[in-house]
Amino acid sequence: MKNEEIKTLNLQQLNAKLKELKNELFNLRFSHATRNLSNPLAIRNVRKDIARVQTAIKEKSNGGNNDGTK
Repeated sequence: MKNEEIKTLNLQQLNAKLKELKNELFNLRFSHATRNLSNPLAIRNVRKDIARVQTAIKEKSNGGNNDGTK
């Protein structure tokens, strides 16, 4: 998921996307533990997407102020 796509979503959509990504990460980890995961790099990609979405949520809830101050 690209940053441009994430920035177009509102806060409610971001929270739904975060929940979806966390569920996907759980499923990937489960598949990896049972040795059924064909692409282990998928776990890393999903973790990075989760971080991007969490950053966007913080930026939107902070009112767009992303200089580290509140």
